[in-house]
Amino acid sequence: MGAALGTGDKKSVNVELNIVPFIDLMSCLTAFLLVTAVWVNIAQINIQPKGKTRDTQNVQQDDEHVTLSVLVQADKIYVGISRVNEFQEIPKKAPGEQDWEKFESTLKEHKASAYFSDRSDLEIAAESTSASPVQYQDIIHAMDVAVKVGFVDVGLTDPAGLAARPSL
Repeated sequence: MGAALGTGDKKSVNVELNIVPFIDLMSCLTAFLLVTAVWVNIAQINIQPKGKTRDTQNVQQDDEHVTLSVLVQADKIYVGISRVNEFQEIPKKAPGEQDWEKFESTLKEHKASAYFSDRSDLEIAAESTSASPVQYQDIIHAMDVAVKVGFVDVGLTDPAGLAARPSL
């Protein structure tokens, strides 16, 4: 029951508001919030910082700890073991396309070795310069391949912070 405002008589001035559209809007926003909250939790990559950065000193590790290091460059990928300082170079198979099959088989070989059969840690770094930029998709693909092989504890680090770094 609504009253006309500004008519001059001193009757009730209560106005009824229709809140049904407001309730509809809030129910839609609540559903949207719940769906995006699930997407945010599903689409995340857990990254543990490894090695050292420009601002800190090298993380102290005992000598018996062997680390598998991956360095992604624009034209090749290096896979190395820290204690042995042995590196395997995986060049691109075509311009603009990394050799992901060879990278996966190399990681599988290392996972089957005695050093990494019971471990799941790996460190990855990308060396990108203006002259030879590394695509972001290559870093993510390298992480995905590492997780697929069984290295689920993937750490992203600065190229200078790798435990095993090839001398270029």
